[in-house]
Amino acid sequence: MTATKETVTTTPTERVESVSAAAYRIRHHALNMGEVQGQGYVGQALGASDMLAVVYADQLRFRAEDPAWEERDRFLLSTGHYAIGHYAALAEAGIIPVKELETYGSDDSRLPMSGMSTYTPGMEISGGSLGHGLSIAVGAALGLRYQGSDARVYNFLSDGELDEGSTWEAAMGAHHHQLGNLTAMVDINALQADGKTDTVLRTEPVTEKWEAFGWYTQRVDGNDVGALLAAFDNAAAQAAAVGRPSVILCDTKVGRGVPLLEDREKAHFMRIEEHEWQLCREQLTAGFKGKAA
Repeated sequence: MTATKETVTTTPTERVESVSAAAYRIRHHALNMGEVQGQGYVGQALGASDMLAVVYADQLRFRAEDPAWEERDRFLLSTGHYAIGHYAALAEAGIIPVKELETYGSDDSRLPMSGMSTYTPGMEISGGSLGHGLSIAVGAALGLRYQGSDARVYNFLSDGELDEGSTWEAAMGAHHHQLGNLTAMVDINALQADGKTDTVLRTEPVTEKWEAFGWYTQRVDGNDVGALLAAFDNAAAQAAAVGRPSVILCDTKVGRGVPLLEDREKAHFMRIEEHEWQLCREQLTAGFKGKAA
């Protein structure tokens, strides 16, 4: 819930419908941005849109007009190449103008193809080499606790980042410091730059690994808004200045919501033909309206 919105009592169904609509708009924004370049990490953005919608439309405390508000919750995008999805979420949240999305990846744009904190309002860290995000999140969560702040830290990771030893060092550090104000979410789409994650470096059983590191661990369908809301609510119930850090493992599908893209063989970095973009939008809208019906 944002700090700029009044608290409104909603039914569970209305809550799911509201977040699902936000996820649809995030996907639509991502497709529009992707068309500007004709290619990009569109598949990841589509797959992670439900996760981003739950965070920005339901969980995160922020002020759209003041992205640097001191009491804000921190959302750290560890996977800088997912920036296209994050920009879409920032626009949906009112932090950046929707019109500005048209500048994505262009010269002098505030929206580079990989996330940069020095360019984009609401972008807390710069993305580059993977595996650094959770370490920064641990430091941020510990610093906020020392300051007496009740702000929470959310860190978005990819399953490919679990290949990095620094991720597990940070996980161990978060448990050691009992960072109950830290929630990590992992996009498990089973794909990374060098191929399928289970052929590059097998990380399963990943649930048991996080539990062994002392984290409150949940694994859900990352494209099921209802399941995501329940998982984030559970994590929020665990949140405390001192306590177990939480991780939500989210199984997602690259290209989710656009059948044309869901089964593409080369899906990590997609090249989408000029005539296909409108078809993608039509499939997205038809699927969303079908579910609503």
